[in-house]
Amino acid sequence: MLSPLDDLPIHQIAEPVRHVGTSDRNFYDRYYFNCFDRDGSLMLVVGMGQYPNLGVADAFAVVNDGERHRVVRASRELGTDRRDTTVGPFRVEVLEGLRRLRVVLDESEYGLAFDLTWDGHDPAHLEPRHFDRSLGRVVIDSTRFAQTGRWSGAVRVGDREIAITPDSWLGSRDRSWGVRPVGEPEPPGIHGTDALPGFFWIYAPMQFDDRSLYFSVQERPDGRRILQEATQVGSFVAGGDAAEELGVPQHELHFVEGTREVDHAILHLGDVRVRVTPLLRLHVGVGTGYGFDPDWRHGMYQGALKVEGREWDLTTDEGRKAMWGLCDSVARAELDDGTTGYGLFEYMVFGPHQRYGFGGW
Repeated sequence: MLSPLDDLPIHQIAEPVRHVGTSDRNFYDRYYFNCFDRDGSLMLVVGMGQYPNLGVADAFAVVNDGERHRVVRASRELGTDRRDTTVGPFRVEVLEGLRRLRVVLDESEYGLAFDLTWDGHDPAHLEPRHFDRSLGRVVIDSTRFAQTGRWSGAVRVGDREIAITPDSWLGSRDRSWGVRPVGEPEPPGIHGTDALPGFFWIYAPMQFDDRSLYFSVQERPDGRRILQEATQVGSFVAGGDAAEELGVPQHELHFVEGTREVDHAILHLGDVRVRVTPLLRLHVGVGTGYGFDPDWRHGMYQGALKVEGREWDLTTDEGRKAMWGLCDSVARAELDDGTTGYGLFEYMVFGPHQRYGFGGW
């Protein structure tokens, strides 16, 4: 299982690079990117992952232009070369580590293609270790770094060609690796008698001219915290300051009546107060592999190579009702002094949560 990476002095364990430090089937290594216009007219999310112990690599792109939820997804056998970040028509190129990348989806019959270059707005920021255990088994143990940035290039959606320029098109990205549920569902075992515990999650990287703010919270239904962060990072233009912890994050979510969609939120990062307003909601779990599609989950074996497209019409009741679960929103972020920024507001309020009065599913 040797590969060209083994010629570099990068080993972390006494194994070739192709073998990771755990035999857990759920080990993964993933890219995530989002790209959006400040006015919230369109949002694109792209992901690519490798699953060494499942022998799979896959990728997806999903776009919402207010009328269509379009997905292109691809899966292949991983092989031995972990440097290979292509999956069918997708590829990711690291042009300058932690600073500049290129993300490409070649033309196909599925109505979505792009060639985009990412430039970091501030230094990549290492987030807190994410760890969770259930009935003695580690279900999440992952490391992630995040970064806000700007995009240049071009996107084709349907018959429309869109020029992407860094003055208008912003986004955030992350790289995460470790253990989290992936691949085909495992036998439930003792968990088969358990009620689902629910999932409460808020993640908001917000970009301002001189800095970025990073907010994250994962809670149990009773409010106990699994993960939390409230951090500020200075932009490269402002000197690229090291991450500064701002205090304990707190949240006030205001929901659209009768739903679990967030109308707006007040986020507290220590003494920093931010009003966050979603401008366009993209339900990133629909069609992409985040666990909601029985035929396509991240890391699920699809054969030597498989590429396909899916589409939902958001102008119909049927299309709108299909949108649920993990929501990635283009959002406006307003500080108390009037400063305005933009970013990702990702949330999921799934199952019971006592504080917000959700008692069931």
